[in-house]
Amino acid sequence: MNTSSPSAARVARTLPLVWLLALGLLAGCSESDRPLESPVRLEGGIFGTFYQVTLVDPLTQGEAQALEEGILAELESVDQAMSTYRDDSELIAFNQAPLDEWQPLSNELIEVMAISQSVAEASNGAFDITIGELVNLWSFGPEARPQEIPSEQELDERLSRIGFDALEVDTQAMQARRTRDVFVDLSGVAKGHATDRVAAYLDREGIEDYLVNLGGDLISRGHRNEADQEPWRIGIEVPRDGRPEAQHIIPLESLSVATSGDYRHYFEADGQRYSHTLDPRTGRPITHRLASVSVFHPSNAWADAWATALSVAGEEAGMQMAVDNELSVLMLVSDGDGQWRSLASPAFADYFGDDLIQTLGVETWHAEPTPASTGN
Repeated sequence: MNTSSPSAARVARTLPLVWLLALGLLAGCSESDRPLESPVRLEGGIFGTFYQVTLVDPLTQGEAQALEEGILAELESVDQAMSTYRDDSELIAFNQAPLDEWQPLSNELIEVMAISQSVAEASNGAFDITIGELVNLWSFGPEARPQEIPSEQELDERLSRIGFDALEVDTQAMQARRTRDVFVDLSGVAKGHATDRVAAYLDREGIEDYLVNLGGDLISRGHRNEADQEPWRIGIEVPRDGRPEAQHIIPLESLSVATSGDYRHYFEADGQRYSHTLDPRTGRPITHRLASVSVFHPSNAWADAWATALSVAGEEAGMQMAVDNELSVLMLVSDGDGQWRSLASPAFADYFGDDLIQTLGVETWHAEPTPASTGN
């Protein structure tokens, strides 16, 4: 047989290409199946902040990539529903809808609005998602301060419209409406909801040991070291010499925590310090010495909303709200001279135990609960 025929030559030239393609496919498969060293960290930017998801479960590169794609899909869904920075969000459409007309909304938007309204009522308006026009008035923009301090007339005019009673939410029919021309802003709760969404996704995927950190809102499952059953540990920060430093290290086992504080987010004008946290009842930034509030709760959306409400209320009124609603809370209070006093709610002390309270060196609040308790 003449093996130098044109037909045989073509086969001979084709074989190396076939083998190369096969080897390439095999290499791709092996890369996707490559086991990753534990823990695996997935991280990036979102919502003007960051996300970091730490996974202890054994994963391959392909599994980790699929999980990150799923996490980003969850975050994009929340952004599409609740952003005030994109014109095509569901929330913007709701804010532009006619007054007094019920609007059908997605399950997640109704859920977050319902949580917000519940916290607004229980906190006597210290948390209020109709505050959007006040936030816009103070215009905490790129330089983290407004161009000028709003006038009393402007504040009074905005205050006359806002109020959580201007929003009605029907959880049965999955609809809501505005009864006054208010601008609903979910920035005080949406990040917590997004943290819950990521955790729920990981649960559905069968991931047992993880820590989700979404811009400082955290939720954990399982352990950071499964072999030793070592719990996740998180730091509660205070500023020292102008830089944040962990004041307390706290174990976080299948629980979430959200922290609200003004020690980072403020500006100064004409010698006056202005917090970025606005009190919906006065229309002005808070001025008390409560620097940080951390709320520990199974749901990060609830923790996020309550952390904001207690931060607005201040040390005494806020801690009384924590008692009335059986919230697990840790507060850091400034003495004005660079020192900090730590204060825990009774529910925090009960949950974490006397040994941790003594180790942390915190005080426990002992006020009596009021008769009109509305615990969640």
